[in-house]
Amino acid sequence: MPEEWIVRVQGREYGPIDLETLQEWKNEGRVLPANEVRQADADLWTTADKIPGLFPPPPPTLNDESVDRRQSFSEILAKTLRIYRKGFLQFLGLTAIVVVPSICAQLSSTALASPNTEMDFQTLLAAMFNLGMLLLSVAAWPVYIAGIQILTSELSADRPIAMFDLFQRALRSWPRVALLCFLVYGVFFLLLVLALGILLMVLVGASLLTILLALALLALQVWMFGRWFINVLFWQQFSVLAQSDIPGVLRRSKELARSGRNLPWFQRPSWRGTFLASLWFGFVLVLSIGPEWSMMQSYFHEAMTAQDPQALLQSLSANSKPAGLDLLRLVLGLLQAVVHPLLGIAFVLLYFDSLGGDAPRL
Repeated sequence: MPEEWIVRVQGREYGPIDLETLQEWKNEGRVLPANEVRQADADLWTTADKIPGLFPPPPPTLNDESVDRRQSFSEILAKTLRIYRKGFLQFLGLTAIVVVPSICAQLSSTALASPNTEMDFQTLLAAMFNLGMLLLSVAAWPVYIAGIQILTSELSADRPIAMFDLFQRALRSWPRVALLCFLVYGVFFLLLVLALGILLMVLVGASLLTILLALALLALQVWMFGRWFINVLFWQQFSVLAQSDIPGVLRRSKELARSGRNLPWFQRPSWRGTFLASLWFGFVLVLSIGPEWSMMQSYFHEAMTAQDPQALLQSLSANSKPAGLDLLRLVLGLLQAVVHPLLGIAFVLLYFDSLGGDAPRL
């Protein structure tokens, strides 16, 4: 009796089908290497690229020095720049769907923050417009994330894709990516809020025991933050490219990030992903430190000299009020948004490289 298979795509199962039908689905693009499959008479899920003969590896060429070796970090970065340059206008179009509403909201907020603003019908319309632009920017974020994954995947395989088709495919992933954005970023936000609360305990701590307890809790928060960061390192790729359901995304991202234990530490997905993210956060910090430097100095001075915690909070709140449109901050923010796809491209390439090497049998 020939083997029969069940295919799971976006949480829905199809089959059972024989290997010949599976091959036809593969040729039609309905089955990808990262799609989950299992034999009809078994409960163990794996991926389609693990089925013998379904996705044969490309034959080695004369220019291949080592077919099985992983790409070096410099090779991933170089390929990231090539893909970004190749699809620059399309990446810019994806960026625009998030940045344009955000800029409109910033400009509207600046006008509403003017001390001479009166509460009238026009002000109400401006406030509604501001809220609408913020909601539009947030709603466009999952499309932006999915678009980066899809476009990078196509360009890395030398398959051009029209912008309309790109948006159409990205929109199909919107519900799953939106829910995962809420979950992943929500956990990060809660951990950050708890860490800030613990830091406040340290600042207003009245006894050595309170300070020690707060520092211990802060260390726990840092550990939890780092662990969650590693576990969701590849959530975007598994959500869009592998089209896994939400539990599968979190499970497979964790397994892939923690794979490669037989490799040198600098070749493991977790270390490479952490280094990529660190490069990006360092770049963002460099762009942000200039406009924020005077405010940071003011915060530090207030924190070191204030005796009354309530007065400290009032002073920090007063210093954080908007003072109008900051053109330098706006330009630096635009620059950050324009080059932000580089981070997504690099993670997609790292994802493919990790799957092609010592990837777990998911």
